[in-house]
Amino acid sequence: MTVPAATPIDVLLVEDDPGDELMTREAFEDNKIGNTLHVVRDGEEALDFLYRRGAHPDAPRPDLILLDLNLPKYDGRQVLEKIKSDPDLSHIPVVVLTTSAAEEDILRSYKLHANAYVTKPVDLDQFIAAVRQIDDFFVQVVRLPRPHH
Repeated sequence: MTVPAATPIDVLLVEDDPGDELMTREAFEDNKIGNTLHVVRDGEEALDFLYRRGAHPDAPRPDLILLDLNLPKYDGRQVLEKIKSDPDLSHIPVVVLTTSAAEEDILRSYKLHANAYVTKPVDLDQFIAAVRQIDDFFVQVVRLPRPHH
């Protein structure tokens, strides 16, 4: 019996490190999450994508944003703040990619309104656990088949 594939989701990955990008890509592929991964390299390009300007006039509205905070040009915190303060964008779940648990603690104290945090390198189980925290997101979009016991 085959499980019908969920609608592919548009994921925006904001990441300037090609190694981390590759791991994230693999995490999605290994997990068979049907997705279109759009990658932008810095905060400025992320905002261009979200506001459909510059090189991204036809960008889709992402269903999920994976945001690395240590970005060139425009800091990830600023990008997050902008997303969460814009009524058109604030509903999009944002998973913040951090480099360490210590950094995550600091970030949580800033109350940045991220929906979840994942420490890099992106470990698949941890990633899924984090994304599962975003209940609405899973209910509406992904509907992962439950593991059989």
